[in-house]
Amino acid sequence: MAVQTPNTIDLFSIGIHKRAFRNLSPSALYKLALEAKDDSAISSTGALISFSGAKTGRSPKDKRIVKNPASENDIWWGKVNIPFAAASHKANRDLAVRYLNEAENVYVLDGYAGWDEKYRLKVRVITTRPYHALFMHNMLIRPTDAELASFGEPDYIIYNAGHKPADRTVEGVTSTTSVSLSFEDKDMVILGTEYAGEMKKGVFTIMNYLMPKQGELSMHCSATAEQGGERSAVLFGLSGTGKTTLSADPNRNLIGDDEHVWTEDGIFNIEGGCYAKVIDLSAEKEPEIFGAIKFGTVLENVAYDEHYDVQYDYTPLTSNTRASYPIEYISNARIPCKAGQPTDIVFLTCDAFGVLPPVSKLSPAQAMYHFISGYTAKVAGTEVGVTEPEATFSACFGAPFMVWHPAKYAELLAEKMKKHNTNVWLINTGWAGGAYGVGERIKLKYSRAIIDAINSGELAKMPTETDPVFGFDVVTECPNVPSEILKPRNAWADKAAYDAQAKKLAKMFNDNFAQFADGASAEVKAAAPKS
Repeated sequence: MAVQTPNTIDLFSIGIHKRAFRNLSPSALYKLALEAKDDSAISSTGALISFSGAKTGRSPKDKRIVKNPASENDIWWGKVNIPFAAASHKANRDLAVRYLNEAENVYVLDGYAGWDEKYRLKVRVITTRPYHALFMHNMLIRPTDAELASFGEPDYIIYNAGHKPADRTVEGVTSTTSVSLSFEDKDMVILGTEYAGEMKKGVFTIMNYLMPKQGELSMHCSATAEQGGERSAVLFGLSGTGKTTLSADPNRNLIGDDEHVWTEDGIFNIEGGCYAKVIDLSAEKEPEIFGAIKFGTVLENVAYDEHYDVQYDYTPLTSNTRASYPIEYISNARIPCKAGQPTDIVFLTCDAFGVLPPVSKLSPAQAMYHFISGYTAKVAGTEVGVTEPEATFSACFGAPFMVWHPAKYAELLAEKMKKHNTNVWLINTGWAGGAYGVGERIKLKYSRAIIDAINSGELAKMPTETDPVFGFDVVTECPNVPSEILKPRNAWADKAAYDAQAKKLAKMFNDNFAQFADGASAEVKAAAPKS
């Protein structure tokens, strides 16, 4: 076992020939970050502002998983899970260790993934940047002093040598960035990117492999629970659909904003913190998140003025500006982050085509279809070359982090939905009355009202009409939501244009689902829209 003093640890057993700072306090990490002369600063509200360098988002094309006989038949190989030779992973790890040995300081963060002790993992992060250590201090579950003293050896290690470019002569490395994961060596190596989200999503990828292996469903979702009670609700959605925003509900207990596991006992959060997008953040629109931007929070890649006031609406580096904070910074968070069985599941989509209704109820087969599809849309102007709405499909609302075939997660979802009689809803937080550029974005207060009606049980009692193209039950009345926007076709001035747009989107769904059709049941395939 490694020899350690309260704030240091030796890493000799893994080839790092120096003592490392271990689980330093946020105050100590602030001091070291400012001394590092990497442009870190302290915002006017006390958050640590840091910058991730050239990479301001994840690098999914550079992610690799070691192909090993022990696990290769479990893994959904392809564009998401690209195979990597064990020798190449070792070469990456050796390069990372050499870099860590040459660094002025090395920081270790030991923490847990998973609030349920039956399933939790011990994770060790090794890095050279204080901001990365503080980020993972927030994102992992923080051990007590007693737990840290008896932490022992970790289940998984993350070697973060992100400042060091990857070696492109290594077989399978195709750029100066390489993120490789071995389920057999139980480690992950990061080279050529300092974006902190790679560590967080690396842990999620590990849990996405281990939990289904134990018959439990890992989910890319936010979750809330009734205050003082056990009934929970789960919200799935890709970036920009409102997953984090709509889970920050003052009338509910927050279980977590991004990563959960559904077991026979209920749900639990994988993480100890939140990683919220802060573009255009304001106290009026998102008071809970705005209030969490204080001492201990990491603000990533944001702009600020001469008074160190953050300019949330000014994004010269990236629109993917983020805040990482401990979950207890949200006043209504439930600690420990666990709850009972979900009564309702919500699929969030930002439909820039203006076709999908603000809310509809899905049958079990439709739920499976839409879960496997994982639809949202980009809007014109968000990326170079995007001049009109562009459909995006991400299996299980998190394809970049899925290790098994999507059918594995869908089967687990169906099994748990059936056992616990869970309602499933599709909510459009995108456009109504026309596509992007013609219609209007559905107001956040209306989406909140829909979520409130779901959580209270009122929405399940409201009248519905079957959509002729998509087949789901469109909810036609909802408290505090104008009835004229609930039926999407009625909200369009040009009904023929709506019909054409609906058929266009339906075809996109069907074209995307073709890759999963062989593994889908006849019932699920019959839930497809009519294009």
